Amino acid sequence: MKKFVLLFFAICTTGLVLAQVQTGKASFYADKFEGSPTASGEKYKHSKLTAAHKTLPFGTKVRVTNLANNETVEVVINDRGPYVDGRIIDLSKSAAEKLGFVNKGLAEVKMEVIDAGDGKTRAKGEGPVSIEHVTVEEKEFYDFEITRLLPKGFGVQIGTYQELVNLMRLSDNLKNSYKKNVMVQVKVINGVKYYSLILGPLSTRPKAEELLAELKKKFPDSFIVDYSRL
Repeated sequence: MKKFVLLFFAICTTGLVLAQVQTGKASFYADKFEGSPTASGEKYKHSKLTAAHKTLPFGTKVRVTNLANNETVEVVINDRGPYVDGRIIDLSKSAAEKLGFVNKGLAEVKMEVIDAGDGKTRAKGEGPVSIEHVTVEEKEFYDFEITRLLPKGFGVQIGTYQELVNLMRLSDNLKNSYKKNVMVQVKVINGVKYYSLILGPLSTRPKAEELLAELKKKFPDSFIVDYSRL
């Protein structure tokens, strides 16, 4: 019997692409982050047209429009954030310059996904690694123990999925391989449900960082979730 703890579990088996449009505030990276590693492993460079988003897979290309002046820029997601209420994207400084809001600090923007990518990342010189392809037998049975949780501490998010069949098989593999609890956080973006697989919870950040280092070998898009900030 395979039991998994689910966070806000709901069924969704559609193959829709990632959320197409979001509106909200955009910010940009401070100069002090120049050269710092992003969540994808790439180093932040203000001259590159990149951005941070809370959930979109690394490599996703989005078009951002400044609603105040109608200027647009296309950026590639390679980091996580921003973790401030109301902000939907954190842009590189050069992207913010193209949108004309560097002096203001924030801008009201519309963000559109124009290329969902392939769910792969190229970090630290590595070749592409897929986290989405999970083979499934013709007939599989799973027993779920469903508990609604308010987790504390930290977790490590593996990826975000839409197809329930991928979620179940990968959950089974993760639990058996890493001997950790597997939780699922359900997110609704523009009316579309997404399922994020998270290992944990872990009581301290050092423990989460230790698990992250292990998971990054197979799941390079993994990142730490701080439940106190959700």
